[in-house]
Amino acid sequence: MEISEVFWNASIAELKRGYVEDPDSYICLLCGENIQKGIIYPYEGTLYEAEKYMQIHIESTHRSVFDYLIALDKKLTGLTDHQNQLLRLFFQGKSDKEVQKELEIGSASTIRNHRFLLKEKERQAKTFLVLMELLKEQDKHAPAFLPMHRTAKMIDDRYNITLEEQQEIVKKYFPEGSSGRLKAFPPKEKQRLIILREIAKRIKGEKTYDEKELNQVLSAVYDDYVLIRRYLIEYGFLTRKPDGSQYWLRK
Repeated sequence: MEISEVFWNASIAELKRGYVEDPDSYICLLCGENIQKGIIYPYEGTLYEAEKYMQIHIESTHRSVFDYLIALDKKLTGLTDHQNQLLRLFFQGKSDKEVQKELEIGSASTIRNHRFLLKEKERQAKTFLVLMELLKEQDKHAPAFLPMHRTAKMIDDRYNITLEEQQEIVKKYFPEGSSGRLKAFPPKEKQRLIILREIAKRIKGEKTYDEKELNQVLSAVYDDYVLIRRYLIEYGFLTRKPDGSQYWLRK
């Protein structure tokens, strides 16, 4: 699943709560779930109005916004593995002494220093965010780039492609439309990413497939469905059980 433009365009307050509101519904920024206003939703024997149900959805599906964000690729968060680990422990409410003991590093004062460095990173991030917001008001030539999917295993310059280029590549390799058959499997990484994203849309996110069922879906796209299946896994769109008995979309 890709991280949508709705996610990237959301305010800090909206990102913190994990959803945005439009005139008719609440939309989960983490998975795109749409909760319609004016409907009462049941959950574990209790009825909830739409906004409260959205909050329950985030907790039951994603645990928390923090858990979702901290699990993103380091190229999206800008965090090192060590910083990621520290933030997880701080979020759990652990003291400096407890964190130091669990990580087995330095002393409690070492952990306080890490807190200071994280605070400095926060200040830098705020400054950069304001700079980019001001830039958007003046830069009339900035292209719209292909959004990254959350489960991507490789985040690099293959995402350096505009939405206009994406449309051209889809048209080239799906001459009958994106719901038709694939003309050929692209040789270039950027093109493969775009084509695999289109193919992944045909796999139902809520369904678990056995190998035969998945092969039927993919063979309707391309004769070499084994190749497509392998690349869907390699690029982080699809996952499976170790024995290959079940497949499902990564979320």
